[in-house]
Amino acid sequence: MTILGFASPAVAAPPPPTQNTQIIGGTQASQGEFPWMTRLSMGCGGALYTRQIVLTAAHCVDRTGADSSITATLGVVDLQSSSAKKVRSTYVYRSPAYDTTGGDWALVKLASPVSDIPTLPIATTAASNSGMFTIAGWGAAAEDGAQQRYLQKAEVPFVSDATCQSQGGDYTGLVPEAEICAGNVDDGGVDACQGDSGGPMFRRDEAGQWLQVGITSWGDGCARAHAPGVYTEVSTFASDIAAAAGRMTTT
Repeated sequence: MTILGFASPAVAAPPPPTQNTQIIGGTQASQGEFPWMTRLSMGCGGALYTRQIVLTAAHCVDRTGADSSITATLGVVDLQSSSAKKVRSTYVYRSPAYDTTGGDWALVKLASPVSDIPTLPIATTAASNSGMFTIAGWGAAAEDGAQQRYLQKAEVPFVSDATCQSQGGDYTGLVPEAEICAGNVDDGGVDACQGDSGGPMFRRDEAGQWLQVGITSWGDGCARAHAPGVYTEVSTFASDIAAAAGRMTTT
């Protein structure tokens, strides 16, 4: 099993203007395309859940409690842009279900609200847990590769729990009620990778608005055939996430 986080913080050199940098079958995102995307300084991704809270993966953080060690970078595609917003953390909440029932989610409270960046709503039912999804992040462009300077995006198809489990190995331990798989099972070629952990997997809802359905969690390597990506099934934990965020807001 490869946990898709904690890769080297180094960033790749900027691509030539005419080159479309690939991240495991993806392309470079446009400025403002996914404004709620967040880069966390420990080497993970996330999405702005409320004006002051970032939703990420539990395996990206150590524990629940006061924590001012994380810097969130928001509002840019280029991590080196002078217009990037950088906000320190004050508190982290780590799902108590992590390592027991597949609850790989965590919340990072920022020192101050980010008022001019939209948030990404999360799915509260399983109705959106199918079809094509979008993933995005600044993670490696190849397995064990360097992190990216520019935000990358890709599309991955839903993979049923039964198909995901039938790939064998770590996939036999999939927790169907807590995890959702996506990727090109037979051919691979498109996937999140190290450093994309905690970032959102999302799709349009019936009204055409972006909705987060997953959190990048783990997989067997990156973009391998018969090794789809595994994501936290956000709808399963939506009420817990909302409750934890509510408590953090009042403290």
